[in-house]
Amino acid sequence: MSDFFEIDFLNVESNNSGDAIPLRYQINGNTYIHVVDGGYLGTGDKIVKHINKYYGNPTFIDHVIVTHPDNDHSGGLRTVLEEFEIGTLWMLRPWLYANELIERFPTYNSVEHLIRRLRSIYPNIAALEELAISKNINISEPFQDVKIGAFIVMAPTKSRYLDLIVESDKTPESTKQEQQTASESFMNLVEKAVVKVVNFVKAAWGIETFSSEETSFENEMSIVQYTILCGKSILMTGDAGRSSLKEAADFATSIGLVIPGIDYFQIPHHGSRRNLSTDILDMWLGPKIPSKPEKGKESFYTIISASEKDKEHPKKTVIRAAIHRGAGVAVNSGGDVLAKYNTPSREGWGSAILLEYPDEQEE
Repeated sequence: MSDFFEIDFLNVESNNSGDAIPLRYQINGNTYIHVVDGGYLGTGDKIVKHINKYYGNPTFIDHVIVTHPDNDHSGGLRTVLEEFEIGTLWMLRPWLYANELIERFPTYNSVEHLIRRLRSIYPNIAALEELAISKNINISEPFQDVKIGAFIVMAPTKSRYLDLIVESDKTPESTKQEQQTASESFMNLVEKAVVKVVNFVKAAWGIETFSSEETSFENEMSIVQYTILCGKSILMTGDAGRSSLKEAADFATSIGLVIPGIDYFQIPHHGSRRNLSTDILDMWLGPKIPSKPEKGKESFYTIISASEKDKEHPKKTVIRAAIHRGAGVAVNSGGDVLAKYNTPSREGWGSAILLEYPDEQEE
């Protein structure tokens, strides 16, 4: 069989959005299977069944990648590690760098204490580490320029990752955090219903309004991966934010990759307005085109992982911005989405329905 790839963006079937992306590809007669994120704990069984059904009932997974520690990306990977033999688990663990970080946390004078604290803050990846160690699975660090099979890690660099650990609202008590402890403890006792009111406005072609807010520091820790398979360029982003995508673009240029120009682009963080900007999309996808592309004449594809019950994602601004650059936009809220090349047809599967261009967007 000729070279091929199939990348499955699975619907996590939850009230909230998440990422669960098994993929298989063949190069020169050699076949490889990766799993990039695993959705929630309950998503694990679906990933296993999907791999067994569509990837030839394998016993071995070459690579499992945890893009970042959030539960909607890491939870289901426990089942994957339990059910398959794993070549390498790729995961960043903050506590490994406690020796390098301790001077940046003035309230800590013990490395061991800092390690324990970091492990307690990120229980999802701590649990994956324990399981991997118990099964003798190799765990490696996916920093920039590291190769994961046919993929190359574009971000983060180690230095930026360490900065993100320190800056995160979750990590150990800084002086500012200590001052807030009393008021936060009180507020935690009070349940408050916060209703988000989103206003939409009509907008002409090419107008896009992204949020001035930044995404979380944990999202900025996301592993960004790039590859070219069967002549198609693919960018996997996790929940990466603007800083991460800018770092990845700068690295792409430094190693001679041709951007803009991506054939398959995973829109980060379920289509959030806080992760992208006009400048970032111009870097990766190119400038806006004069008018909406005709159906069937899209120049590339973007995929969004967003649950049907998640009313916050994807944002209309993000959908518009992708189409402004000639993209076909698919979302897996109604069912799993497959990005593929040269693979056999699957019974019961058809072409993904591309989203229509929204004439309005968030204020």
